[in-house]
Amino acid sequence: MICEIGDLDIYYETRGEGTPLLAIHGYYVDHHVMTGCLEPIFSRRPGWKRIYIDLPGMGRTRAPSWLHSADQMLDAIVKFCENILPEDQFLVAGESYGGYLARGLVRSLPERLSGVLLICPVIIADRNRRDLPPRQVFAKDKPYLASVASSERKDWLERALAVQDKRRWERFTQDTVGMNAKDEAFIKRFETSPGYSFSFDVDQLLHPFDRPGLILVGRQDAFVGYRDSLKLTGNYSRGTFAVLDRAGHGLEVEQETVFNCLVNELLDRVEEAKRS
Repeated sequence: MICEIGDLDIYYETRGEGTPLLAIHGYYVDHHVMTGCLEPIFSRRPGWKRIYIDLPGMGRTRAPSWLHSADQMLDAIVKFCENILPEDQFLVAGESYGGYLARGLVRSLPERLSGVLLICPVIIADRNRRDLPPRQVFAKDKPYLASVASSERKDWLERALAVQDKRRWERFTQDTVGMNAKDEAFIKRFETSPGYSFSFDVDQLLHPFDRPGLILVGRQDAFVGYRDSLKLTGNYSRGTFAVLDRAGHGLEVEQETVFNCLVNELLDRVEEAKRS
């Protein structure tokens, strides 16, 4: 489906009915990252309407020429919410850069949110200022990886995953299919300009977010790190913060069982709050 915001046509997909969840994927990829990690959970959990968007320049959403900043990206997401979710409270889930944008919604629309899920979120947009752990790989199926054709995506996956066996590799490859469907010129321009960062401190809230939250980070995530996320504990008074070992930037794949358990527990809390 398409949500028209001026000359910006945001592609999105919906699954299920019930309490809304808006899923925002990270940079380079598209909505498949979010369907890949969340749909296995909701296949056994009715009562939720999942809304998966493709960000501008990624997947099936074309980037308009005027889009130059994270502020504009956030404004487009806010207008999407006004059009598609005009009245309902919703849970927002953001992965990587989508976690950065999701915190923009926490800052600008706290009253609209029933909860927040951040998966390996970008905390500091400036890569040079991130507190990153050394890269580690705990398991590597070298014969299998040798059989996989060399590509830019292969190099990215090898850097993202701390556990590189056949099952996790194939699953993460499937979920990151959007890396092949991005607007290369826009991605390069947006990422290298000051626009990748908000013009304001996204984590400066008027009040701590007091609804259920879950912030999941990988101890071996050499892309966005984990220590910076722990500085946000005061912002989420009902937030569970979990640092998972043997997990890089593909935490939802590398620690799938723990991921599913913790996300289900977050959904329990959101449902409980809704009933009260």
